[in-house]
Amino acid sequence: MYKWIMFVVFAAASILGIYLVTNELPGKPVDEAASLPPGVTLLKVEANADFTFGEKEYRVKKGDKVKLKLVNKSGVHGLAIPDLGIDLKDDKMEQEVTFDEAGTFEMHCSVGCGVGHGDMKSVIIVE
Repeated sequence: MYKWIMFVVFAAASILGIYLVTNELPGKPVDEAASLPPGVTLLKVEANADFTFGEKEYRVKKGDKVKLKLVNKSGVHGLAIPDLGIDLKDDKMEQEVTFDEAGTFEMHCSVGCGVGHGDMKSVIIVE
């Protein structure tokens, strides 16, 4: 007697599944470095939920033009390198920088992001 209800539910689920598979798939990954102007390299810094940056140290060469980009994997974070006048946060999550001065520069989170905010540090080494 109620077999038709199961058929309708199964058919609706099948149609929904087909729709999601064909229309809601994520887009292909885009190579962001390909769209940069000649002579500019991309340096992505990932901020993670465990109050760490993706790497303990980042290296660039003196004189390089770099597009510095902060990617928040989870939570809301910022990136500040006070010695170089860089502060990425809110709507400004990327900046083109020319590293003219060699040295080791500390970078830290510039947004009060939680309990581990004070320990969220890394360095950028300009060789």
